[in-house]
Amino acid sequence: MEAGKVAGKVQKTDQEQDAFVLDRRRRLHELVVALIQQQDELKLLDGEAPHLDIAASSAQAHDPARWLDRNRRVLQRYQALVRSAVTIDALLDAE
Repeated sequence: MEAGKVAGKVQKTDQEQDAFVLDRRRRLHELVVALIQQQDELKLLDGEAPHLDIAASSAQAHDPARWLDRNRRVLQRYQALVRSAVTIDALLDAE
């Protein structure tokens, strides 16, 4: 009988932990969406990979290094938004 009570407490703790994680994830999602709405212009990643078999005259417009650098900057901006949301959530949790 005692083992059943312990197992029930462990299971309840797991359920509480899952609920906490889901609630935190929801809060972070809402914070990220709010931060995105605050942005003037938020660029998306360019999914169109540059073609390496193009003519030299238009090579600069389709430079793989520029494409990669642009996508890296866009990704860093999104990462900054997520880090900001996590920081705001942690500060609210600390209060």
